[in-house]
Amino acid sequence: MREWTIPLRRARCLFVYWRDGRLFFNNFARRLTVSGRPITCEVLDFFSEWRTAQEAITRFDNYTQRSVRFAVSQLVERGLLLPKDSPEVTQDSRIAKEWSAWLPEGSFHFSTKDAVYVDRSNWSLDRLKSVMPKTPQPKIFKTVKGAKKMLLPRRAVPDSEFIRVLMTRKTHRRFSKQEVTLEAVSQLLSLVWGVNGYLYSPRFGKLLQKTSPSGGARHPGEVYLMALRVKGLSPGLYHYHPAHHHLETIRANATREKAWLYCARQNFAKNAGALFLMTAVFRRTMWKYHLARAYRVVLLDAGHLCQTFCLVATWLGLAPFCTAALKDTLIEEDLGIDGIRESVLYIAGVGLPATSVRARQRFSRTADRHAASPSKGGA
Repeated sequence: MREWTIPLRRARCLFVYWRDGRLFFNNFARRLTVSGRPITCEVLDFFSEWRTAQEAITRFDNYTQRSVRFAVSQLVERGLLLPKDSPEVTQDSRIAKEWSAWLPEGSFHFSTKDAVYVDRSNWSLDRLKSVMPKTPQPKIFKTVKGAKKMLLPRRAVPDSEFIRVLMTRKTHRRFSKQEVTLEAVSQLLSLVWGVNGYLYSPRFGKLLQKTSPSGGARHPGEVYLMALRVKGLSPGLYHYHPAHHHLETIRANATREKAWLYCARQNFAKNAGALFLMTAVFRRTMWKYHLARAYRVVLLDAGHLCQTFCLVATWLGLAPFCTAALKDTLIEEDLGIDGIRESVLYIAGVGLPATSVRARQRFSRTADRHAASPSKGGA
């Protein structure tokens, strides 16, 4: 039969581990995990090169042909053996090649994509309590027992704009129906992701200077604007060019429903004025740092950018939020990125605060004042 002559190869994106006395095989590219017996390792090792099920029958002749065929078909079905020329083997080969320096540790990135989220927005308090851990929460403060204590000088909070912004920053989940201005979006993009200047290094050439730190000045972060309610800008997906300070159209007609899907069906995302889809181009960091620990640096960079975003948004009188609950593959497909060389990591967003009329007027005056100042666009 033809299916027994199709060349098969072991998935390279494979992680094997023991848990509770059982052996598990995880294809982290496809996020498939199955348990198996130790003999599975021997079978998979046989398929390290392209081989057919018929060849496996010959190799494992101490087992019945029926059992070998069944085992091979199960390994194919479970994503541990991949047919030649299939889309799965193409993806597997690309990840193995592009991420070779950071594997197997870097498998964490792919294993945690496209998590399943449960919409609990309409759950009753009793139902929420039913799924909460039954053990006490960890303590929110740590005290080192037996350590000598030294009192610090009394906290001084000077009356300055920076301190006011720092103290005002909070995560918003409710927004007014007002549109965010294009000027405010421009300021956000410029001050968070824009290029402020360049530094020349004899070894690494021209390095970027931005308002957030980046490991080795590699700046792997990219940002895509999802305009929902931005005055003066059509709804759509745009890529921001940080050096030229302009937007590049990716896709028109962004919708509130799509924003809701992007943010794992969190209802507040529908009412935001704009989402900022933060991705990373891993090669920029991987080129310099070959140890998988550098993957941490990429994540830290995203965190730096997001905190800068929240502070700048607060300074502009906007209502910021951020979320890691997102649908990776859906976003990457819409952005036209492959999820391997470049992948989405984080979402930030803004709207106008849902506050009293008096407060909205104050926020509006603040935003107008900042929009009137020159933009710090790229070089």
